[in-house]
Amino acid sequence: MRVLLASPRGYCAGVERAVETVERALALYGRPVYVRKQIVHNSHVVRDLREKGAVFVDSIADVPEGAAVVFSAHGVSPSVRIEALERGLTAIDATCPLVMKVHTQARRYARAGYTVVLIGHAGHEEVVGTTGEAPDAIVLVESVAGAEAVELPATPLAYITQTTLSVDETREIVAVLKRRFPHIEGPAKEDICYATSNRQWAVKEFLDEVDLLLVIGSVNSSNSNRLVEVARAAGVPAHLVDDETEIDEAWLDGVETVGVTSGASAPERLVERVCDWFRGRGPCEIREFRSAFEDVVFKLPVELRRASRSAA
Repeated sequence: MRVLLASPRGYCAGVERAVETVERALALYGRPVYVRKQIVHNSHVVRDLREKGAVFVDSIADVPEGAAVVFSAHGVSPSVRIEALERGLTAIDATCPLVMKVHTQARRYARAGYTVVLIGHAGHEEVVGTTGEAPDAIVLVESVAGAEAVELPATPLAYITQTTLSVDETREIVAVLKRRFPHIEGPAKEDICYATSNRQWAVKEFLDEVDLLLVIGSVNSSNSNRLVEVARAAGVPAHLVDDETEIDEAWLDGVETVGVTSGASAPERLVERVCDWFRGRGPCEIREFRSAFEDVVFKLPVELRRASRSAA
């Protein structure tokens, strides 16, 4: 058996920042620190932080008045920020800076009188937060079929996208929108984040060499699911697993080379556990298949940096 590890894989800068934000907030304010929604979409990360003292809630209404609350990496709508302020909460915003960029675009286009097409998945927390920036101006499109069918008003038009989409499918959706609405504007630089693009590219790079792809990530992780889709679109069987306990040995029948990658919210220790699972089943060669190098780092939220300086 041969195992090829896609690289880059795993944590992106936004996820590292969000997880560290919760850990630093716990050190600064003590237990508990509340987190609105899952800080990132990975069950292992959420469980680890819960054991350290984080309390995950669905609504700001579930946070006691005056407590510290962290907004997740996926972002929130302005109404959530207002509610936190009204309840006297110490709010720490761990929204990924690349998601915040999309929020800023939504506000800018809406203020200028544009109808904004948001390409994304209904119900995803990032889409909910972005829509909240300009609910009267945003129209959601989820697919190529949706782009073909959408009716838009006779106003200036623009499009923005969720940051964790399939690069290929999004390109097709944008092409349809530009064909149907030739004057539609878009961001100067695509909204799909560097980590999502790089992880999809890394998978494409080694698909010719693998018989099966395992993607380590949780079921609610958008970017992890897109990695599965990339492989399947190329005719390579692929499965999403939360960890090694979800690997079905029947998947390995007739397989000589397994590709392994992980979504942007999956910690590297889960990759090591999967590698150990293969080592425990006999001789195997495990090696990196590197296609890109990432060195992106984001500063911690300004609220946390200020509070840390004050405490010091």
